[in-house]
Amino acid sequence: MAGAGRTVLVGGQVGWDAAGRFPAGFVAQAAQALRNILAVVAEAGGGPEHVGRLTWYVLDMEEYRVGLRDLGVAYRDVMGRRFPAMTLVQVAALAEPEARLEIEATAIVPG
Repeated sequence: MAGAGRTVLVGGQVGWDAAGRFPAGFVAQAAQALRNILAVVAEAGGGPEHVGRLTWYVLDMEEYRVGLRDLGVAYRDVMGRRFPAMTLVQVAALAEPEARLEIEATAIVPG
């Protein structure tokens, strides 16, 4: 991915809402984490079309694989048909005990 503009670095977002509540399940948490990313990108003047990279940190690769169909639907509901460069990594633990995943992003918004 390449672009021109201001780089926005979004630290890892977990799937909690504004009140700090986690929805049940991997797919629901992934959708919320993506919405959280887009909220940060929006504050910088961008949208999903400006996200150039996502790094997913998941606790359980099998949970990810089993949920792929539903995850694809949830992803498109939030991000549309935009598919930035992505990396997926399984990790042993996350900072938030209820989190099933964490996603970080890089966006390039118009200057």
